[in-house]
Amino acid sequence: MYPSRFLVAVLAMVGAGAACHRAPPADEHTAHMAAGDMALPAPNVTAAQGDPKIPPSANSAPARLKASPRHAEWVKIAWEPGSTDSLMAYIVYPSTANAKTPVVVVIHEIFGLQTWVRGVADHVAAEGFIAIAPDLESRVRGGPSTDELAADSAQKLIRGVNAAERNKGIAAAATFAMSQASAAPRYAVIGYCWGGSAVWGHVINGGTKGFSGGVAFYGLPYMTPASPENPSVPIRDSLSKIKTPIMLLSGSKDARITAGMPAVDSTMKSLGKDYSAKNYEGAVHGFLRAQDDPKATRDQAEEAANVAAAKDGWPKTVAFLKKNLGM
Repeated sequence: MYPSRFLVAVLAMVGAGAACHRAPPADEHTAHMAAGDMALPAPNVTAAQGDPKIPPSANSAPARLKASPRHAEWVKIAWEPGSTDSLMAYIVYPSTANAKTPVVVVIHEIFGLQTWVRGVADHVAAEGFIAIAPDLESRVRGGPSTDELAADSAQKLIRGVNAAERNKGIAAAATFAMSQASAAPRYAVIGYCWGGSAVWGHVINGGTKGFSGGVAFYGLPYMTPASPENPSVPIRDSLSKIKTPIMLLSGSKDARITAGMPAVDSTMKSLGKDYSAKNYEGAVHGFLRAQDDPKATRDQAEEAANVAAAKDGWPKTVAFLKKNLGM
């Protein structure tokens, strides 16, 4: 039913990695998973699939993937045409009667292509898109692999993935997915944390043929260095290159992005770009992954804010994708 070229194997679902819950003091992409902030294992994960209307949390992702009726597979993709160097990606196909389906590239966090990201890709497919999640650390980890890296290892390696490498990998994943017989020649990107900034980079870079826009969850474009006398501001020349719509979603407890959003908002508005944003009160950096997964020290108000942000932000994301991908 689906093309098998580059097919490697269907991997048994593995446990979710540590959650990305709190905003770091300086850069949302640096380590911020103190032991007390890590999500605790769900007591009965086989029954804990979470709210089916939104993507799973870190704890509910394994059960959601295990129960998914959708066809998914691991594929190896050339970084660029003619290259023997390849990256690994996880692709999920929707159950749909549509002859042609647009593509959504799901960009992972600083923690790499973990189970949670694959859970998001599965839910994107449940919304009617072909979803593909590339492992953009494939080269720096020594080659394509279906093995899930530990969060701390992924964080160390990801510093070696520069902006050009990100865009190349995203474009390669999009091109592969759009080449499938059931795919429409259009794609969008969504990304989280490090992946949110990668969305900005891809929108600024212009993507590849068929690119239609992106949604950045808690990620900013490149900003000028901050100081008390010179608050961070977006690089206007970069934002002026944007030709496709972009949306930014974040949480007010993410101090760095909350501080940067007004400057991004005003710059994008002054440039006349197709841009929208929302900063959810009380929600943390990584709210879609965190949701109400319990931490060692419970904060029920924070959990409720995360869930509220997810329940408002995800329908906005789907509406954005459907509008800009022509569905």
